[in-house]
Amino acid sequence: MSPSTEDILVTEGTPVSEDTPRMDYPTKDTPLTDEEWLSVLGSGGLSVHRLESVLCEYERAIRVRRGHLLGRRGEGIPYEKYGHYDKVEGACCENVIGFIPVPLGVCGPLLLDGREYMVPLATTEGCLVASVNRGCRALYLAGGVTAVLTADGMTRAPVLRMQSVHQAHQLKEWIDAHFPTIKHIFDGGSRFARLHTIHSTQAGRLLYLRFTATTGDAMGMNMVSKCAETVLTFLTQHFPHIQVISLSGNFCSDKKPGAINWGRGKSVVCEATIPASVVSSVLKTTVQSLVDVNMSKNLVGSAMAGSIGGFNAHAANVVTALFIATGQDPAQNVGSSNCITLLEFGGQSGGDLLVSCSMPSIECGTVGGGTVLPPQKACLGSRLLYCQLLGVAGAHSSSYGGNARELARVVCATVMAGELSLLAALSSGHLVAGHMRYNRSQANINTANHY
Repeated sequence: MSPSTEDILVTEGTPVSEDTPRMDYPTKDTPLTDEEWLSVLGSGGLSVHRLESVLCEYERAIRVRRGHLLGRRGEGIPYEKYGHYDKVEGACCENVIGFIPVPLGVCGPLLLDGREYMVPLATTEGCLVASVNRGCRALYLAGGVTAVLTADGMTRAPVLRMQSVHQAHQLKEWIDAHFPTIKHIFDGGSRFARLHTIHSTQAGRLLYLRFTATTGDAMGMNMVSKCAETVLTFLTQHFPHIQVISLSGNFCSDKKPGAINWGRGKSVVCEATIPASVVSSVLKTTVQSLVDVNMSKNLVGSAMAGSIGGFNAHAANVVTALFIATGQDPAQNVGSSNCITLLEFGGQSGGDLLVSCSMPSIECGTVGGGTVLPPQKACLGSRLLYCQLLGVAGAHSSSYGGNARELARVVCATVMAGELSLLAALSSGHLVAGHMRYNRSQANINTANHY
């Protein structure tokens, strides 16, 4: 269970509980200095997480919290002039002590289905943006990328326990036979969530119900969880022997590798045909070398490693950088990076490069979560100005889930650009040289020499 508002530590090793003597603290009408607020915190008269609601000044509340928890040790962590703490409060983070600036690069134009995108990538890995940019260049000269969205559905899988395996099986059969009833209850829990399937499976007396629903332009985890909880309430009212063990039974499966996630969130397949001349002039390698490296590394090598979803060169690099830039949940790179990259000879002459990336579980959205923060929302961008990058911010004006689906296609196409460039660097022997140039700054080398 999450700690209550009275359990937050306000001094090292001293939890505040109901029995702890409290010091009366003033209101806005009787203000204190920062030093006096530190005394209040130190005496246990106020929990640190309540500073924003009591002081009614976000930046000052953070300053006082830093002084109490960090003292001078937090000097390297910025907190001033962020300007968006009002949107962070109650939505993105608790016990805020500042923010972490991450370098933001841009690559492109990425030509996807006839439209050009400038793709923002937030990363601290030198060479990544430059490499993806090279892949975008190759794809642009090849005429661009074609993408199809093959499936759309966020999942949540509660786990229930019955009194016997026979009861669990009976409940499974009842749910399978009464899907329209379950769907009506599920859909009534949200304006946007629409239930598509329930995949139920049994393990002993345990029954796992994997709800799959579309969620509009939201990534949708909270939405599906809320609607699934509504269904559980209905089931427990009609089947009193049900014991709800957990709203999430890991059959979802969220933020963990799993074969079941070859179909969660948005499923996208991208394809492009790159002339051999572009492979030579831009990627500095040959079609034969790329096909060979991809087979030996991404397919055979990944199979030897027993990989689940990792039949690619570095999809997670691109997914994570794009997720951080656009306010997605970075931890969902675990499933979202599932990708199989295929390279083969193609084109009319049979000597060009045919490349595809299949990503079955891209978990992304353009509303909710971190997308409400202005910098991240700016990276998602408005359709009004080309310079505002992706043009998929917020909910689509006419198409249900249209912006989130477009973002998923951009993710997959950008991954393809990254795959091409890294495989080219590996096939030509340029990987280390590139990283020594872009990923190992002279400043770092000079610092290392002092040790």
